[in-house]
Amino acid sequence: MQNNLSIRPLNKKHQALLRSWLCDPSVLKFYGGRDKSYTMEMIEDKFYTNNALISRCIIYCNEIPIGYLQYYPINSCTSNLMPLVGSSAYGMDQFIGEGNYRNRGIGTELIKKVTAFLIEAYGASKVVLDPHVENVRAVACYEKAGFQRVKKLLHYAFHEGKYHDCWLLTYNTDKKAHRS
Repeated sequence: MQNNLSIRPLNKKHQALLRSWLCDPSVLKFYGGRDKSYTMEMIEDKFYTNNALISRCIIYCNEIPIGYLQYYPINSCTSNLMPLVGSSAYGMDQFIGEGNYRNRGIGTELIKKVTAFLIEAYGASKVVLDPHVENVRAVACYEKAGFQRVKKLLHYAFHEGKYHDCWLLTYNTDKKAHRS
């Protein structure tokens, strides 16, 4: 079966869907934290506050909503990675909320498509991701999509009551670019 992936802007009709995904321990393991129980108020605050710099989307596969994606320009308002990645870089965060759509190559396909979109539509010189080091499945997915490990960010993300190391992964548009 072919995956027909599409990305659509997040809207109010997605609130209950987001909440259901953000109550799933397998999603929360690396996104938000299993110690965080998302309420509708928390969903409203985190995903529907007006931040024009962050584009929030729902991922569809064959017209079925399966996950969440956000992308944003890396700057002092959106990320603390700017000193490491420079200007005209974009970041993204995502998860597949529907369990039966995981481990099917959809994540790799999605990351490739969104990366190409950010380069073409926004002129991104670099696309960056910062997954937890322990999120081996996600790191493998991103590397299959052409991202490279650049640096281990020590004690970078506060998650489930402690600091975790993360990988800085980049996709450079200049194929001759070397690691930072």
